[in-house]
Amino acid sequence: VVDMQNDFIDGALGTSEAVAILPYVKSLIEGFDGRVFFTRDTHFENYMETEEGKNLPVKHCIKGSFGWEVYGETAKALAEVEAPAIDKLVFGMDVTDPATAAVLPEAAVEIELVGLVSNICVVSNAVVLQSKYPEAKILVDASCTDSFDKSLHEKVLDVLDEVIGNGEYVGSNNYVPKGNKRKHTIRFDLFETPVFIEVPTKN
Repeated sequence: VVDMQNDFIDGALGTSEAVAILPYVKSLIEGFDGRVFFTRDTHFENYMETEEGKNLPVKHCIKGSFGWEVYGETAKALAEVEAPAIDKLVFGMDVTDPATAAVLPEAAVEIELVGLVSNICVVSNAVVLQSKYPEAKILVDASCTDSFDKSLHEKVLDVLDEVIGNGEYVGSNNYVPKGNKRKHTIRFDLFETPVFIEVPTKN
């Protein structure tokens, strides 16, 4: 779960697109049959002096601030599944950092990424994880990620199979039900990836 933090939802860099994916991300966390961990974009008071700060001059995700914390309902869902955190100082996590290495599994067959922002931190971590686990399948679903730039969002999904060795984009934004899952969910398939969506009950 990538960078689902207050500053990316409705804070300094928040967008309506980020708000829209909240229920999908929460539902996937609650119904995910596997190990869950999450990243936090992490900066410090000198952010504006950093290379990223010079290119993106918006102070955000300063460690210990409200904007750095994971967004309410997402944080609750992560706590319920006891998901550990990975604090990262740049777009992609540093898999050589001992604290990060302690969270990551020794091996992986399939990895699903959700969160923000699709064309920046999500794709960056997809590349990092593909490098660490070259035989793993990397899954990303458009219902659980988005961007402030729709054009770049669509482009990064369209080239997923080119930048990620075992990633692929086979969807057309039309969800196809694939069968019932627990917690009153249905599998929707956009990239041949299991995403658990809550089904609203009819009155």
